[in-house]
Amino acid sequence: MGKDLAAVEPAAAAVFRSADEALGFGLSGLCFEGPETELVRTEITQPAILTVAIAAFRAFEARGGKPPVAAAGHSLGEYAAHVAAKTLRFDDAVRIVRERGRFMQEAVPEGKGAMAAILGLDRPAVLRVCAEAERGEVVSCANANGPGQIVIAGHAAAVKRACEAAVAAGATRAIPLQVSAPFHCALMEPAARRLSVVLDAVTFCDPSIPVYTNVDAAVVTTAAASRDALGRQVVSSVRWEEEILRMAQDGIDTFVEFGPGKVLAGLVRRIRKDLRVFSVSDAAGLAATLQALES
Repeated sequence: MGKDLAAVEPAAAAVFRSADEALGFGLSGLCFEGPETELVRTEITQPAILTVAIAAFRAFEARGGKPPVAAAGHSLGEYAAHVAAKTLRFDDAVRIVRERGRFMQEAVPEGKGAMAAILGLDRPAVLRVCAEAERGEVVSCANANGPGQIVIAGHAAAVKRACEAAVAAGATRAIPLQVSAPFHCALMEPAARRLSVVLDAVTFCDPSIPVYTNVDAAVVTTAAASRDALGRQVVSSVRWEEEILRMAQDGIDTFVEFGPGKVLAGLVRRIRKDLRVFSVSDAAGLAATLQALES
């Protein structure tokens, strides 16, 4: 991840060096060469994805890309949004998300939690299914990603019951996800408490541009509100569809995804087919995006 960006753009390479220095180990080497067995550990995955996202963004800036008028990110990506908005320094953000990943991993014993994607039901229907499946355990909507695509999380048995109930209620599919922990649900409360201590120790600035939050699908414009939203995010649903619709309502019609892959670009297109969406994950994507935005 990010190797060719670092090779062609000094601004991107500088981000990887900063990550290595901030964390005290060679994250850049893991991003560029693996092994995958290390990268999939949540405490490595989170800083790695953040670093690639900011490396892509810095490369875009260095090559003359237009400054953003607003920022947003999905879950971990909200930290990248705040780095882009100058709410957080990158070195602080990469240290925070490493701890965030560790706290989330340690919040629930392995095998006790689960997540699943429910396809073909809207959010109200999924909420009803979860309420019926709880039976004293936790299962709730973790990510409202787009039309007919909801991710649920909670105790493994409750998630299984919710999947069965969702299919009975008309879902086209209920797909168990290969994840290390049940993110964005009440089981993450121990992680949220530990993360709040870390967030309180870091300097936040007022964002230089509006940042749209996962927890409220609303804008934060102050340091205090930004810190609060990130603290609540760990145990709250990611309201991505509402967030994108709010941004479009506010007049934003062009989106650029920075970071590995094109998942968010695909979700934005599902939410609103009329929006312009681009992805910068490598040197080719950088060049294509810059050219498209100049036309």
